[in-house]
Amino acid sequence: MSDVRQAGSAAVRTEEGYRELYRTHYGRVFRLCRLLLADRHEAEDVAQEVFTILLKEWERPERPMLWGAWLTRVTVNACHRRRRSRWWQWRKAAPEDFVEADFPSPQPSPEAAAIDGETRRRILGVYQQLSRRQREVFVLRHVEGWPSRDVAQTLGLNDGTVKRHLFRATQAFRKALGEER
Repeated sequence: MSDVRQAGSAAVRTEEGYRELYRTHYGRVFRLCRLLLADRHEAEDVAQEVFTILLKEWERPERPMLWGAWLTRVTVNACHRRRRSRWWQWRKAAPEDFVEADFPSPQPSPEAAAIDGETRRRILGVYQQLSRRQREVFVLRHVEGWPSRDVAQTLGLNDGTVKRHLFRATQAFRKALGEER
């Protein structure tokens, strides 16, 4: 079932419909958690938390819903809550290596396949140096492909702030890759 059919469906929500949403979106939600939390185990926990929230919403009286966008918003908020928790602050005192292989992807794009190992290490190094907000904006805009106005609305920022964070993140990547202009 696509998000569009889910959004306009008048049928009673079924267990199979929930499973379909889980199968369709789990990889994307997990990847988003992994990028925002930089910890595989925390990402798994938060992704499961997101789908628990989805189940509760799924059981409520039906209303039109674009589930993909809703899941992304819930995922970003769940990552915020996890980072604000006292346990998270204690846990992050011992950093974990950021391993690229921990990110699920359906298939590497031709561009991704062409990037060599050294370039990937530089990109990941720059990504780790970005501020939390710059990471969120960059991931939602360039990984998830959201328009800037949707990123702004989801993160509770104005459009100019999103563009500023995106510009600074992009400049950091360009500088690391020797493409500074």
